[in-house]
Amino acid sequence: MEIINLKLGMLKTNCYILKEGNETLIIDPADEYFKIDDIIKNTDLKGILITHNHFDHIGALNQLLKNYQTKTYDKNNLEEKTYQIGNFSFEVIYTPGHTADSITFYFPKEKAMFVGDFIFKDDIGRCDLPTGDYLQMLASINKIKKYNDDILIYPGHEETTTLLEEKKFNEYFKYN
Repeated sequence: MEIINLKLGMLKTNCYILKEGNETLIIDPADEYFKIDDIIKNTDLKGILITHNHFDHIGALNQLLKNYQTKTYDKNNLEEKTYQIGNFSFEVIYTPGHTADSITFYFPKEKAMFVGDFIFKDDIGRCDLPTGDYLQMLASINKIKKYNDDILIYPGHEETTTLLEEKKFNEYFKYN
């Protein structure tokens, strides 16, 4: 699976486009619709995955839904289980804390976790915004700590990290 990272909008939100053959998935269509469209226009778009519904993660969503016949997947219509959409197989993990609707998409074959604003390199997302909750954040971190160290963490902003790096250097991972 190819992972394309676009940093979009004024907050440079990471939008990820996953490609497997001619099929694509979009994770967090942040903004700048035409940059996303340039990459997916000759592919079979299988769906749009949303880690949480903050404006900077869904800025291009309505335009994509207007121009592509596809489905959106988020906390409203996903359970904590494994899904198969086209060639893509992933697990949904509820990870509230940054927001009540924060979820993580884990692709086990690729050892890739798309976490939105839940985890950043050596940090976590804010918990002081509406529906944020620090205790839920710590519980979500404890849930993620059980996964293998070699998993790549693809955050909603800034650079990719690994679960091992976060276990070693992220102060929030040291609780419990």
